[in-house]
Amino acid sequence: MSRVALITGGTKGIGEEICKAFKKKGYIVVATYAHNDDTAQKFKQETGIEVFKWDVANYDQCISGVTKVQEKLKKNIEILVNNAGITRDGMLHKSKFEDWQAVINTNLTSCYNMCRAVIGNMRENNFGRIISISSINGLKGQLGQTNYSAAKAGIIGFTKSLALESARKGITVNAIAPGYTNTEMVSKLDPEIIEAIKKQIPVQRLGEPKDIARTAVFLAADEASFITGETVSVNGGQYMQ
Repeated sequence: MSRVALITGGTKGIGEEICKAFKKKGYIVVATYAHNDDTAQKFKQETGIEVFKWDVANYDQCISGVTKVQEKLKKNIEILVNNAGITRDGMLHKSKFEDWQAVINTNLTSCYNMCRAVIGNMRENNFGRIISISSINGLKGQLGQTNYSAAKAGIIGFTKSLALESARKGITVNAIAPGYTNTEMVSKLDPEIIEAIKKQIPVQRLGEPKDIARTAVFLAADEASFITGETVSVNGGQYMQ
């Protein structure tokens, strides 16, 4: 029987490609989104993937949302991909506290919220895959991204600790740290900046969302059952740990 994979922020960008990749492999896929109803419905029509709306930064909404998904499917969520994220860039000395709070809550606290909602059933069933999307900037830092880099670095520590707690229950917990990827967010940068970024990447190109999606599918597979607590960099060699 097909396993259920839930991808947060799954209706566009990297999340959309992750959803499509999991569906192609035969998983039952569910995507969450927070804001754009039109985009979500278009995604649902084009892919046939169910969408659910809630704010991953809100603990109560995550608990109730996961319950609704499992009741509708009559199956527990077996694979969770924490992909939802936002940016609120700016130098720290000019930053607003509400921007810090929004980024930390959406990018990092959401991982707690979602994992807390699914971990009980995963432990009972002695199986689970949790994959969280970190970032190259969570590894190396980035000018003007103290909030984002802190959240993405926090995901890595969260991943290692939850992996230790979960290993004996057949649950693997890993992170993916994408480099600069050809998404809507990056495409908004000036072409000159994009070219400068490419020159910093040994493979001389931006990543594609499919590069990240393939990695997520691999980490969810039975063949990856001996990999846990790891952060897999997918950045074209731009930053090597």
